[in-house]
Amino acid sequence: NTPLQVELTLMHTRTHKSKNTSEEHLLAFYKTFEEIKDQYFDGMIITGAPVEKMPFEEVEYWKELCLIMRWSKKHVHSTLHICWGAQAGLYYHYGIQKHPLEKKLFGVYEHIADNKKCSLMRGFDDRFYAPHSRHTTISREDVEQVPELEVIASSTKAGIYVVEAIGKRQIFVTGHSEYDPDTLEKEYLRDLNAGLPIEVPKNYYPDDDDSKAPQDVCLEFTGADSLEADTLKVSCYVLDEDHNYELAREEIFTAAEFKIYLKMSIFSTWMVKVEPV
Repeated sequence: NTPLQVELTLMHTRTHKSKNTSEEHLLAFYKTFEEIKDQYFDGMIITGAPVEKMPFEEVEYWKELCLIMRWSKKHVHSTLHICWGAQAGLYYHYGIQKHPLEKKLFGVYEHIADNKKCSLMRGFDDRFYAPHSRHTTISREDVEQVPELEVIASSTKAGIYVVEAIGKRQIFVTGHSEYDPDTLEKEYLRDLNAGLPIEVPKNYYPDDDDSKAPQDVCLEFTGADSLEADTLKVSCYVLDEDHNYELAREEIFTAAEFKIYLKMSIFSTWMVKVEPV
């Protein structure tokens, strides 16, 4: 429960005919840009799409998407772009081109917060894990040449992860922190069964061995009953090289703050002990 009430509007592009969603479903639950163009929104999410190998201009709904992104500058307070949506937004707004990778970036990778003071990083560990699933990437050098942009989080292996425009009007996330714990496995098995070239997702199965059950990369915590207390002492433990937990740090949270922390840290390897204060 939260005092913040969210009214959700779903939008689909008119210039694209969906292969996986029926026309009846779209008509019942989604709106087109023409139907909402005179409205104003607090936020908008532009999601990814399996078109990243194509030049942007060859995507059938590119012109419509450009119209939507231009409209968002005046009608949306803050827009979140995810995966291909992030690449499309960086290209449209700032002319930053995507680059093909030699092979698909696929798995769970360690990241660092480049700007720990950024409000987007509030509640994140200094090092955290997030999944990626893409064939193209954005060059950090290209982003850093644009004065209006700042790299907020990145990975030595996966590249830039979160980019923010000045004023937080535009946010770009190249990975998939919204993934469920089994999404990577579903993607892997889908491509494997279809005979497509796909490698085992990195850091997802123990020892990258797909004969084993996926390792639990989600945050674990003990003391769930303590969440009813107003103030909590939170002890964070991290796995060492021998896979034993050792105390890393202790912090004091309100119960509300810690619940947000849990949601934001879905791909953390930390075990957390919670005690009432």
